[in-house]
Amino acid sequence: MDPPFNEIYKNLLFKQITNTENNVPQIPFSFSVTAVVEEVELPVIDVSRLIGGAGKEREKCKEEIARASREWGFFQVINHGISMDVLEKMRQEQIRVFREPFDKKSKSERFSAGSYRWGTPSATCLRQLSWSEAFHVPMTDISDDKDFTTLSSTMEKFASESEALAYTLAEILAEKSGRKSNFFKEKCVRNTCYLRMNRYPPCPKPSEVYGLMPHTDSDFLTILYQDQVGGLQLIKDNKWIAVKPNPHALIINIGDLFQAWSNGMYKSVEHRVMTNPMVERFSTAYFLCPSYDAIIECSGDCPAYRNFSFREFRQQVQEDVKKLGYKVGLPRFTNHLY
Repeated sequence: MDPPFNEIYKNLLFKQITNTENNVPQIPFSFSVTAVVEEVELPVIDVSRLIGGAGKEREKCKEEIARASREWGFFQVINHGISMDVLEKMRQEQIRVFREPFDKKSKSERFSAGSYRWGTPSATCLRQLSWSEAFHVPMTDISDDKDFTTLSSTMEKFASESEALAYTLAEILAEKSGRKSNFFKEKCVRNTCYLRMNRYPPCPKPSEVYGLMPHTDSDFLTILYQDQVGGLQLIKDNKWIAVKPNPHALIINIGDLFQAWSNGMYKSVEHRVMTNPMVERFSTAYFLCPSYDAIIECSGDCPAYRNFSFREFRQQVQEDVKKLGYKVGLPRFTNHLY
């Protein structure tokens, strides 16, 4: 069932690790931040007020969303409109598909080539290794495979309801930053977005190996449904904060594109997933992405970032990961004119 982590990465796992900080140039700040304070609950926002609340309550809710996006880059939403039945079915279906033998998963044709991923092909040290496996699925791939009709229909339902929530949140954030809110429905259409099903197997070296290495998301925003195992951490005030799971909430985080589009008003925050020596962890994420040709145009009189296409951004990320072993992201696109 598990990918062959021990076999493929045995040299990284079992050799004596010394001075690994010198093995990679330009170590990202987050890799050197090791202090974890406490397990905290992210800001929790009841988004039912957007529909059923009075005018003042709606505006208060919108401001809470914008404030959390400015100050945390992460928040939780409850009464979000996605039923627990859909979420539980999503969890059950992803467990079922990950339970398949590795050879079957890795060669599966139910999604496009390259959708199944595990480990970190470019890893040269433990710090760069992600102890996880995933199906990263373009929305166009969710088809009616006769052997997985339950999986396909469940993914479709989860994606449709996540899409509606993503549009609502993105339009509010656009409004609060003074931008046009119709941008997302025009540029982030169904076939440009993604679902990612994640599994984090038990790891023999949880203090040395990440489930998912520190990174920011290369999208506008992400909607995450996770189980109650825990392991998600984010940087707040130069410290790693462990996120306390909430069984009733979905986690929302701002991506790089929203930070650039809002001229830094909203924060795309580095986050990571820690491994567990005994327990596996599951999560499902929906990524609100534009078409590859969409231009991310920074707002304001003094834009912090130059204009760039989503294609250019993704290509730069892939190039950096291949060359350096990690993503650089938005610092590659800063505007040097200001």
